[in-house]
This record gives sequence, C-alpha cells and structure tokens, in this order.
Amino acid sequence: MNFWGLLKQFSSRLTFCSNTWKGKTNTMHLVLVCLLLGVLEVSGAPDADEIKYLPGLSKQPSFKHYSGYFNVADNKHLHYWFVQSQKDPANSPVVLWLNGGPGCSSLDGLLTEHGPFLIQDDGATLEYNPYAWNKIANVLYLESPAGVGFSYSDDKKYATNDTEVATNNYLALKEFFRLFPEFSKNEFFLTGESYGGIYIPTLAEIVMEDSSINLQGIAVGNGLSSYELNDNSLVYFAYYHGLLGTSLWNDLQKFCCKDGVCNFHDDYDVNCSTSVTTVQTIVYHSGLNIYNLYAPCAGGVEQRVSIENGQFVIRDMGHHFLNHPLSKAQNEKLRGVVSLFKNARLDPPCTNSTPSTLYLNNPLVKSALHISPNALDWVICSAEVNLNYNRLFMDVKKQYLKLLGALKYRVLVYNGDVDMACNFLGDEWFVESLQQEVQVQRRHWLYFNGETQQVGGFVKEFSHIAFLTVKGSGHMVPTDKPIAAFTMFSRFITNQPY
Repeated sequence: MNFWGLLKQFSSRLTFCSNTWKGKTNTMHLVLVCLLLGVLEVSGAPDADEIKYLPGLSKQPSFKHYSGYFNVADNKHLHYWFVQSQKDPANSPVVLWLNGGPGCSSLDGLLTEHGPFLIQDDGATLEYNPYAWNKIANVLYLESPAGVGFSYSDDKKYATNDTEVATNNYLALKEFFRLFPEFSKNEFFLTGESYGGIYIPTLAEIVMEDSSINLQGIAVGNGLSSYELNDNSLVYFAYYHGLLGTSLWNDLQKFCCKDGVCNFHDDYDVNCSTSVTTVQTIVYHSGLNIYNLYAPCAGGVEQRVSIENGQFVIRDMGHHFLNHPLSKAQNEKLRGVVSLFKNARLDPPCTNSTPSTLYLNNPLVKSALHISPNALDWVICSAEVNLNYNRLFMDVKKQYLKLLGALKYRVLVYNGDVDMACNFLGDEWFVESLQQEVQVQRRHWLYFNGETQQVGGFVKEFSHIAFLTVKGSGHMVPTDKPIAAFTMFSRFITNQPY
C-alpha cells in the first residue's frame, strides 16, 4: 500500500476514534492507541519472511519476494515462496501455483518453468527469466502437502489424501491473506500442472465458497483430469505417433474394443490386458521421454532404482508416479526400502533435478529462504509422500461443473501436445464431456516470437472454459515454450481473446 493509501486509512481511523471517545479525558491517548492499531493492521507483508539477499544472482531483484511457512492443520507447516509482480504489484492479480506428483515441489515450477529466476546447470547460478509470470502477476509458489520440499509436519507423518490436501491448501491461502492483507482484494487465480489437475479444482471448490477471496478462475496445465480418459486416450496417442506397430494395434482393437468403443483402462479380458501392458512398456519403460516424446532423455536411459549420496532414488516410474497408484505388492516393497532412508526421492524420468537440488540445499540459500531446521533436505519429489498418498478422486468432473455452474469464473485447460504423462487428447475429451456451449470453434492461436507471428497451438472456447494446446511442447509448457506460455498466461489473466 502506498503512502497516500496509508494516510487515508489513518485519517479514517483517527476520525472514528475521536468521535468514539469525544469528551473523554484521555481522548488523545486513546486516539494514539487507535492509530497504532491501524498501523499494525495495514502494515502488510511480514518483514521476517522477506528475502533480503538471494545467492546466485549477479544483481538482486527490484521486486520484493518472501519465503517462510504457513501453519495449517495438525501442526503441519507448508513452505511458500512469494514473488511480487514486477509491474504494479498493488494492482496485479495474485496467482497460486502448484506442481503435482503427488509429492513434487512447486519450487521446481519456480526455478525451471516460469519463476523470475531460472537455475543454471552449475547448481549455483540463477539467471533472470525474461518470460517470468511475475512480470504481470504476484505469484505464490506453495510446497504442498507437508513432506514435500521444505514443508514438514511436527509429527513427521506424511500420509495424506486429496481432501486433506485441499483443506490444508485452503488454510494456507487464508494464512497468506492474513500475512499479506494488502493483497486481499486483488483478483486471485488458482493454477497448477500435472497432479495439479486434481489439486486445483478440489481447492477451487472450497475457495469459491469464501467470499473474502476474490477468486476469478483457474488454469490447469497438462493436468490429470480423469484416469479413465487419460488411459484410453494414451493408446490412441501412442499409435498415431508411431509408437505401436500394426500387429499390436490390431490386437488392441480386437480384444479391447466392442461396437466401436474401446476400453484400455480397466478391461479385464486377459488378451486386452496383455496388449495394454505392452503399450505401457513401450511408452513408459523403453527409454522414451514421457514428458516430451520428441525430447532426449536427460542422462540417458538409466536403471530404475539406485542409491545416490545415501538416498534411495526411484527412476523410470513415470506412469505410476503421475497417474496410477502402484499395485499393493509394489507399494509395500518400495515403502519398505524407502523407510530405511531418512529421505527418499522420486526422480521423474528423463528429468535432471541435480541443479535445483544442489542450489536449494546450499546452506546459504536455505538461510536466505528462512528454511526451518525441522525441514528435510530438498528433493524434487518425495517418495514417502507419493507412496503414502490416498487418491480419492478418479476424475474431477463434479468440481469443474460446480465452477462452471457459478457462471462467473473463467477456466483454462491447456496441454503441451507431445506430452505422454497427461496427454492432450485425454484432457480434450474431458473438457468436451462437460458439455458446455461452444463459443468459438477450434482454431489456431498465434503469438509473437521475436518479430514474427507463429502458431502457438489450437484452442476451442466454450462458455467460461477454454481448451488450448501448445504446439511442440511437453508436460512442462513454460520450460519447453516460454514465450508461447507467457502469451497464453497473459491472455488468460487479463481475459483477452486467445
């Protein structure tokens, strides 16, 4: 809040106090007390959480940013990093960002996707991101649930579920607006990717009931919206991208399809199951980059599990990691091994998390971010959280219909079109299944790449919801296509045509 805004509030409070205590012998004393209370009320952001100096930058930022903890239910402490807008923060929208997993850190979104600074390969240096989303918005990165990143629980128990996570994320938002009251009236958006496809709409269902939060809409990137649609669409995606041979495709059609309807999700015919398992082996376990079919696999094709620096590392588990729980036998076996180590991580396949891990575990960085000594070392994804997570929602159709039924929120579902973890076709089917009125038929959308206009992808707009693809991008759209992603984000929060 600027000086004149403060002065106006002080003047109002002074008049109120004077009128209230007129004729009292200690009027001036009480007025001063009221004035002091006014200062405390509007003082805004917590000074103790402000990041004064961030290691790795050649020049400290001109905008303010904060890192600390929100205390939520059951003595859980969720770590946040809040970066204010580089352009008029007082009047810029506030945007929450959540990465997925479940069990993955939103600081990965900050340091490798759309944050103001991007981690470099040396694990020590940060460079400014010319397409950071905080160019036009105040962005809150929340590490959720407890056990993820630097978030922790006093009892060190990290079993949780979709409903509990939504509740604690809501409590974290209430804490945010309590600590940063100067942003309480700003437009507010919920955004996320991957398993954020579950996190965001379930959180929105709670937030939309709270009139004190100025919710304007949600945006979900490459989100898990429906297990069934994601599974069924993946087989088509794989075949039409040349991954499956004619013989396997014919078997899938023969054993999994009846009357033109195919069920690759839970068909218990043994021949169908065998064929689908072959598809899964090709997609998830043959060395392809499941997050971007046309990108190389970072580090090459590695063994599935290993021990590195005293940590048990699970790799090449992308299918289970993002979409399906492990089988009971697999889960118990992995949980038993994980319990032997203080901290275990799930490394998303073909992803290099070493630079971020080195940077965030640097003692100087942890001090700058005010990280609690009770927090575990930072890892990109927590095996303990993932393996003990109870997935309650097989789809989020009810939550979307509730949001759309309010007729006042705008919703964006976007997908990089070469991602296999949460492929575009499944999310397109999901949006179509909501049966909203079509406003703009499917068409290409454009963005400026330097001095030339380029096709960004395709978009179809319905009443209050749009489905948009980003051409040539994988699972992490802002990483693969930063200019297109920033253009899309800007048009979404400013309610401009795509």
